[in-house]
Amino acid sequence: MAKTFAPRVAKNDRKTIDLSEKLDRDLFKLADERLLKGARLDELKLSEITVKEQVRTKFNDQSLRELAENIKINGLIQPLVVHYRFGKYTLICGERRFRAMSLINMEKTPCFILENKTEEELMAIQFSENTAREALHYIDRADGILNYQKATKASERKIQSALGISKSEVHRSLMIAKMPAKIKEAAKTHNIEKYVLVEYEAIENSAFKKQVEKMVLEGKITKRSQLKTALTKGVVSAGRKQSRNTKASLPKGMSASAFLKAMDTRSKELKMDKKTRELFKSLVEETKEMVDL
Repeated sequence: MAKTFAPRVAKNDRKTIDLSEKLDRDLFKLADERLLKGARLDELKLSEITVKEQVRTKFNDQSLRELAENIKINGLIQPLVVHYRFGKYTLICGERRFRAMSLINMEKTPCFILENKTEEELMAIQFSENTAREALHYIDRADGILNYQKATKASERKIQSALGISKSEVHRSLMIAKMPAKIKEAAKTHNIEKYVLVEYEAIENSAFKKQVEKMVLEGKITKRSQLKTALTKGVVSAGRKQSRNTKASLPKGMSASAFLKAMDTRSKELKMDKKTRELFKSLVEETKEMVDL
């Protein structure tokens, strides 16, 4: 029995589809519900799409070639996301896919087309889509959060709510994003762990900090354990001249985990106003994340 098909509909008569209700959410792994709301699905020429500066800045050439080959064989599984304004289509999500398709000279691609979105909404959408992917470097993530703050003038608490990330992560990311460009570039080049930068920034001894910075830039410190070793040696050396640079030790026989639990318990016993209690709780949480429990 021959198949029957629905009659072809002219482009101008096509209806807008609310894809947020009709498509499988697991396919896209996106945290922001606003991404697909009101979008329409259509096919565009790659040459029609304008690529502006994206959240992601680091691309792996081999990974792009592999993705291009996969698209060539299996087609594009997840469409690009573009924003239409003033007769121009601007890429919002999918630069890696866009680059891969360019490698194999694809002419057209399916796209989710958004309209009437504010810059704030587009930045949140772009951030949500990119951070849902494992390959996004934490430096790009941090820069994305800082760019969002600059564009929206939002407080850390508002950024936390808009982007769906913890307050401590917002704080750390903004700190990393404001570091010198050479430090951030070294982090990408040498695959330096995020907490190396976090703990490097906390060093108070300026002379020692400069030594650590040199090692970071040269790629000699890439892991937290390597930094801890350098810190231990540096603190001992500095302590002979200036005792206040030595680390305070925990009570004898008490682990870091037990100490933090004791702090938490003690805070509940003390009479504090609401604001002080929140600050103390935040300090304990930050300390927990910085200590290997």
